[in-house]
Amino acid sequence: MSNLETRPAEVRCQRGGELEAGEGGPTPAAVAAPERPAVQVLTSREVPLGGPRAMRVHRTLPQRQRSLIGAWCFADHYGPDDVSVTGGMDVPPHPHTGLQTVSWLFSGEIEHRDSLGTVARVRPGELNLMTAGHGICHSEVSTSDTTVLHGAQLWVALPESDRDTARDFAHYEPPAVPLDGGVARVFLGDLAGHSSPVPTFTPLLGAELTVDPGAELRVEVDPGFEHGVLVDTGAVTLEGVSLTRTQIGYHPPGTSRLQLRNAGADPARVLLLGGEPFPEQIIMWWNLVGRSHEDIVTARREWEDHSERFGEVPGYVGHTGRLPAPPLPNARLRPRVQP
Repeated sequence: MSNLETRPAEVRCQRGGELEAGEGGPTPAAVAAPERPAVQVLTSREVPLGGPRAMRVHRTLPQRQRSLIGAWCFADHYGPDDVSVTGGMDVPPHPHTGLQTVSWLFSGEIEHRDSLGTVARVRPGELNLMTAGHGICHSEVSTSDTTVLHGAQLWVALPESDRDTARDFAHYEPPAVPLDGGVARVFLGDLAGHSSPVPTFTPLLGAELTVDPGAELRVEVDPGFEHGVLVDTGAVTLEGVSLTRTQIGYHPPGTSRLQLRNAGADPARVLLLGGEPFPEQIIMWWNLVGRSHEDIVTARREWEDHSERFGEVPGYVGHTGRLPAPPLPNARLRPRVQP
């Protein structure tokens, strides 16, 4: 999916931000760190996806409180969307660099086309993962028989060693893995004894979890990972902290078990995202991920110049042409420090 904001913010994502001992601040022994809750609640903001009747998406990553969860650098949640009212999804050909896109649907269907020549359907419960690497372009259009569109679009930052890798595409339909109190569908990484065969460039976890009404779900996780729980439906608590729809509950590394509870009378559904803390600084603007302001300027210019870096999307039949890049801001980047 494209970020269709006409004035997208430039974001420099980096880890850390707390003073180390001897760097101008008090030593840990001198001042005790204030206690913070284990779970940080990240609230989404609404963003229109397209024109005046556009469907709305809820964007939870990136934001001021947190830019990354592992290598997960972007999270949009959308729907349930009545396409007879909004017209559904029609995202024209647009570029990506330095990332992977992860498409996951709960209802409806989307046609994906890209400059690899891929034509694929995004369906509920099936993973579509596109690797941009050095450069790719793609389009996404909801199919004519879709009445309700509902899902999530996620991006994963590629590490420096692989950010210029060749473009690629993968499809996977994970099985339903029964849990005590629910069901998991593991589309990336390892969880509950199931491993996704889809390779990633950094250690990652991505899974849809359904929690039975009134049930408590205890999930064994990698203690070296940080985790985020994105709520789709239900009255969910993470480690006793209440989360509402489209919010992410963030949990730092250091735990080997996450406790989810569904206090409602209906099944609850969440996406569990995790990964090793991403050690690199990245710059994200519009649909592009780089390491410097110049990276973004170059990629934008090459997209506008119809460079072979991105190629073309054959067979796109949406209502508009190729998506132009927004104007760059006048200022250079300032770091956005992770808490």
